[in-house]
Amino acid sequence: MTRPDARPHPGQDSTGLQEVSAGAVTALVGFTSSFAVVLTGLGAVHASGAQAASGLMALTLLVGLTTLALALAHRLPITVAWSTPGAAVLVGAGAAVGQFSDAVGALLVCALLLIATGLWPWLGRLAQSIPTGIAQAMLAGVLFPLCLQPVLGVASDPWAVLPVILVWLLGLRFAPRWAVPLAFVAAVAVIAVHLIASGRGVEAGVLLPAFAWTWPTLSVTSLIGVALPLYVVTMASQNIPGVAVLRSFGFTAPWRSSLLVTGLGSALAAPLGGHAINLAAISAALAAGEESGVPQERRWRSAAWAGGFYVLLGLGSAAVVAVAVLAPNGVLAAVAGVALIATLGSAVQGAWEDSQERVAVVATFLVAASGVAFAGISAAFWALVVGLVLRWALARR
Repeated sequence: MTRPDARPHPGQDSTGLQEVSAGAVTALVGFTSSFAVVLTGLGAVHASGAQAASGLMALTLLVGLTTLALALAHRLPITVAWSTPGAAVLVGAGAAVGQFSDAVGALLVCALLLIATGLWPWLGRLAQSIPTGIAQAMLAGVLFPLCLQPVLGVASDPWAVLPVILVWLLGLRFAPRWAVPLAFVAAVAVIAVHLIASGRGVEAGVLLPAFAWTWPTLSVTSLIGVALPLYVVTMASQNIPGVAVLRSFGFTAPWRSSLLVTGLGSALAAPLGGHAINLAAISAALAAGEESGVPQERRWRSAAWAGGFYVLLGLGSAAVVAVAVLAPNGVLAAVAGVALIATLGSAVQGAWEDSQERVAVVATFLVAASGVAFAGISAAFWALVVGLVLRWALARR
């Protein structure tokens, strides 16, 4: 395992500010670019406002604490994130969940699967044996309806949604890293104008952080329709790419301890409303990459700073939720949609790479995008089944 020397070289003390800055950017971009997806997913599986706020705070705090633990223990720029594609899976899983406690039970089972993957390597190999094209097609189908929301929002309330999209486009042109956070800032401005025009206000009590405990219950439909697709997506779209991203910058991620720590964090988050945490993939480069300006042997400190900033963001997440729930219809969904467009593009590209599996991939995508649940089980699960069966049948032919 790669373990860069933690001792600073002479003349490198001036990089301390860059370490802090890289950590702050990692946490701010990671939080603001996808928290709307988390709230949308939790709402889809029948979480109340208090439960969704509790879930977001639990996720943010545990992302921070686990990032700190892994970065300090291994002296590597390991960053943790919540499963954004996993939150998208929850959006389409409402039909598989009778009540929020069923979803919590499924989230707990997914966390146990992540822990088991860390304990028994063969389970990780089994997860990786699912063809990349099928897994990516399922993810693309799940993301597709969410990425349509900005378009639908413009049609239903253009004055509220268009400013968010325009700011996002300007961000893509001039500051790509900050495009989604800037869209969130635009959404806050839209919400402020809406509140002033309507004379509504935010109660001080809802701004204070508070956990809401939910006792888990188990149902067959939630286990099949939520736990299994969430596990597959978290492994295929977060943990495995997260290892690859670190490797591209010259670091070897500790696979076993990373899965055990994030799996345990996911288990702690589940009764509090959080869905799953995992190795960061997209945002991992913010702390581990050369663009941070930090020497390679000191980038683990940027990850540690990111963990600390995530903890601070977690304590303030209740205020974010309190403002978000007052947004005009379509604004929060638009922020979630633009946040997922890049992920959708990557999933589509990964799904269509192998032309020999095109029929199975397209069928997987269509079933997942339909959102139709059969026998109370979400479309994401049936998409995997259809894709794997078609791939097997056509291969035999």
